Amino acid sequence: MSITKDELTAARQAWGEGLIAISKAYEDGGIDAARPVAEGVLNAAYGYVLGPVLFKPTLASGDKTFRPDHKGALAYFVGHDDDYPLDGGFGLKGWREMDSVTSAEFIEGDVGMWMGWIILTDKYGNVTKVDKSFGYKKDADGVLRIVQHHSSLPYQP
Repeated sequence: MSITKDELTAARQAWGEGLIAISKAYEDGGIDAARPVAEGVLNAAYGYVLGPVLFKPTLASGDKTFRPDHKGALAYFVGHDDDYPLDGGFGLKGWREMDSVTSAEFIEGDVGMWMGWIILTDKYGNVTKVDKSFGYKKDADGVLRIVQHHSSLPYQP
C-alpha cells in the first residue's frame, strides 16, 4: 500500500476542492450549510479517526494554536464556536481556486509528506500564498489521510 506522487497530488487537489466547497456552501446557505460540508471535508481528508492530527493552522494563536482534534479543526475552517472565539472561519473566505507549488516530497511506504506553497484565490481575485506542509498516512482501507498539516504565512523581512 505504498503512496505514490500522483496520490499526493490528488490528495492536495481534493483538499483545495473541499476548501472551495466550504466557501461556496457558506455563500449559498450561511453557516448552517457550510458546517456539514466542512465536516465532510474533514472526515474525508484528515486522519482524526487514526488519532491526533498534527495541525497548525495559518491564522491560529495562543492556547488554541494547535488543532489535534476534529472539533478544533472544524472551528478553524468555519468559526462560530465559542471554544475558539478568535476563529473567523478560514473556509468561509470566498475561495475559488487553489494551486500548489511543490518544494519537496518524501514517501516511505504508507507515509508521505509534501512541502511547498498553496496559492488560494478568492472570488474578488485576491491571492493568498501560504507555506504549507502536509503529512499523509494510508488508513486500513488504503485511503490517504492528512495526519500532519502545518501552515504559515511567508516570512516578510
